[in-house]
Amino acid sequence: MEAPSISRTVDFSPGDLLTRARAVAAIAANNAIDVDASSRFPAESCAALKEQRLLGVMVSRDLGGEGASIADVADICYLLGQACASTAMIYAMHQIKVACVTRHMRDNGVLANTMRRLCAEQLLLASSTTEGQSGGNVRTSEAPVEHEEGLIRLERRASVISYGAYADGIVTTARRSASAAGSDQVLVAFLKSDYTLTRLQGWNTLGMRGTCSEGYTLKATGQAAQILPDPYETIHAQTMVPFAHLLWGSVWTGIAASATSRAQAFIRQAMRTSNGQLPPGAPQFTQALKSLRTLRGMLATSLRTYARNMNDPKALASVDFQSVITLTKVEASELAVAIVMSAMRACGLSGYRSDGDFTLGRHLRDVLSSPIMINNDRILANLATSSLMTPIPTSMRD
Repeated sequence: MEAPSISRTVDFSPGDLLTRARAVAAIAANNAIDVDASSRFPAESCAALKEQRLLGVMVSRDLGGEGASIADVADICYLLGQACASTAMIYAMHQIKVACVTRHMRDNGVLANTMRRLCAEQLLLASSTTEGQSGGNVRTSEAPVEHEEGLIRLERRASVISYGAYADGIVTTARRSASAAGSDQVLVAFLKSDYTLTRLQGWNTLGMRGTCSEGYTLKATGQAAQILPDPYETIHAQTMVPFAHLLWGSVWTGIAASATSRAQAFIRQAMRTSNGQLPPGAPQFTQALKSLRTLRGMLATSLRTYARNMNDPKALASVDFQSVITLTKVEASELAVAIVMSAMRACGLSGYRSDGDFTLGRHLRDVLSSPIMINNDRILANLATSSLMTPIPTSMRD
């Protein structure tokens, strides 16, 4: 199952990366309305991601990638979020899986070659971390990896695999073995030739309709070397959670920025047609702008904190860091929803309408997914006990 080694080196600079991302964002914006209305996969923008070679940017140069940082990828998610939330979320979820593999594969030659292929062929990875009765509890798995005649086999009923039917590979959690506890998990990387998907349920939702997050029975066969060497418990704390919360947050911030931009355009037009008089919703635009600055600042701080500690296992395992990075998701999602609501109130009926230049219905429906994507109440409940052990700062400089 190990393909021949393939590598392609691409010169990288942050400026060039953003130029390529803007080209994708333009295509995504042109198709966003139809993607949402038809609840379809954003094929055009995902093809553009491949054409602009943005799927492998975080992979190291020696494996054919560009060595981009999480901050670089967060910027791309933010740009795409302003254009098409579904495209942005697909890109974010792909990069989360790339980060998990590249940061935890150690010297595994099979996984290294998968990353070479990903860069050369611009493969799109999907994620499968929820199944059966566990719902959004990604720290427990039902289906075990089974070892048989030198191969591994896995069959799991995944309640959600976003864009699973369109992906080139799936990175999935599983119980280490049939005798292992549900919390004793591994992460396995399968390519499309390794598995089949049987559809269990559709995806008819309020927003994020283009992610096509349907349920499937996943049946996969592969090599034992496709299992990441590090236990999922380690991957989850050091990479999965930080990357997910920071990149998802960047997507939601992009949606909020787009809504605020529409509110600004509405206020400007209203003033031009009323001899400079502010419309009634103008204070809500100010509120949206203020909250957007707060959200961007909070995410930037969390990105810097993670970048500073990402190669320090002890720091990443600390209660303080885990609380900060987990609450980043809660704060980002709640603020993003509030910003879009303020933008809609600023636009009044023009924002509430489903037609016209200032419509914000799609923005609101998409951003409302954020508090329930790993439910905020679940997060806060899980943090309750550890938060009791966290000292309250006694100084503004603490």
